[in-house]
Amino acid sequence: MQSKLMALEEGKDPASSVRTNQSRTLPSRALQFFMIFLVLGLGVSTVSVYMIRCFKVQIIRPPSNLLHTMNDTELLWRASSVPRIKTYPFKRVPKIAFMFLTKGQLPMAPLWERFFKGNEDLYSIYVHSLPSYNASFTPSVFYRRQIPSQLAEWGIMSMCDAERRLLANALLDISNEWYSFMGLIDEPGPYGRGRYDENMAPEVNLTDWRKGYQWFEVNRELAVKIIEDTTYYPKFKTFCQLACYVDEHYFQTMLSIQTPHLLANRSLTYVDWSRGGAHPATFGKADIKEEFFKIFESETCLYNNQPSSLCFLFARKFAPSALNPLLEFSSKLLGF
Repeated sequence: MQSKLMALEEGKDPASSVRTNQSRTLPSRALQFFMIFLVLGLGVSTVSVYMIRCFKVQIIRPPSNLLHTMNDTELLWRASSVPRIKTYPFKRVPKIAFMFLTKGQLPMAPLWERFFKGNEDLYSIYVHSLPSYNASFTPSVFYRRQIPSQLAEWGIMSMCDAERRLLANALLDISNEWYSFMGLIDEPGPYGRGRYDENMAPEVNLTDWRKGYQWFEVNRELAVKIIEDTTYYPKFKTFCQLACYVDEHYFQTMLSIQTPHLLANRSLTYVDWSRGGAHPATFGKADIKEEFFKIFESETCLYNNQPSSLCFLFARKFAPSALNPLLEFSSKLLGF
């Protein structure tokens, strides 16, 4: 009341006095708000740039530690998330993922070391072993390349689970891609169509049934189809057991139904069945001579029904005793 009376005594309008005081305070408040907004804006921009950079780095950079804590459900879900736009917004060097399914030690590790030497930016390595195996790899291309593994038994679905686990881990690195090479045949005898169970229909019919072997090469598109499958997996797990040997039929049949135009329809590896028996011959020290390597020369093969001079990428099976002669011939005949 005193302030109002003083204003009247001086012949001034009280309202104008209030407006004058407000006009003095408004610019300072506006400046404060502007400064706060500017600070917040810079902060958000900095965080955004940081997040973009981190996000971009996370996309490009492969996982530093393969021993993650994801279970199979989480792993397959995460690995099935793929970019639909094929043009990448950053520099990217395509790589080949080499996946090793083993019980423990890799007898041919020194030969693989030579094979990989000098090509460090062009490959990734993933090793699935028995969970109880304590890897003793010294610092090398296999060092810390083991993935979280589970027991895989020959001829049953746990073998395919291990292969799906390897593929899913490889898919986590956006740079892994390249070839498609799934060998398969329609075999009419007891070891082919004879293993089919009619309970697999209608998802899988007898005419769809295919046979192949574990040694294969798939690109990202086919790898995603393998790990995201929920249609054929339960059929094979339930009705392809024991003498069916599911690892010889599951991927081969499923992909033949879904994407037959993307498969090579022939074997990836050279094997020798001439010695008879249920398994191919095992090559030992006495077998590894210079003439042996002619298996990779001059023969004309079909790749997707087209002539090709490259018939095999690998050969099997090799005993540990074959390592030293293979190392002796590697630089001269294998090129590494």
